[in-house]
Amino acid sequence: MRALVLTLAVGALTVSACAPTAASGGGEVAATGGRECFFTRSVSGFSAPDNETLYLRVGVRDVYEMRMFAPCLDMDWAQKLAVVSRSGSSVCRGADATIISPGPLGEQRCLVRAVRKLTPAAVDALPAGSRP
Repeated sequence: MRALVLTLAVGALTVSACAPTAASGGGEVAATGGRECFFTRSVSGFSAPDNETLYLRVGVRDVYEMRMFAPCLDMDWAQKLAVVSRSGSSVCRGADATIISPGPLGEQRCLVRAVRKLTPAAVDALPAGSRP
């Protein structure tokens, strides 16, 4: 009996240590191990200044920059894109995301190599046409 109670207590501690925590801002952005994550359902706009860079508006005020592994043809001309998380419903790093974009020969899947949240100053420094 004592071993069972100890096992349950250790299991509960393990599960609670793995539980995500929400940062301020309505839970749309969560800090996980120093990384800032966002939920794909919170993406409200985008801009693509070229075929290798994508800026996402997340919620009302946050902007994330995504860098592609290779050029994502015609991403800069797309009217709509899909951000797909490969690790659930959130994106924390490049390996978590795939961009689906209409291309010249149909739908294309573009792998993301890097994701970072931009500071308000970095967002203000973006050219007007590049802001999502």
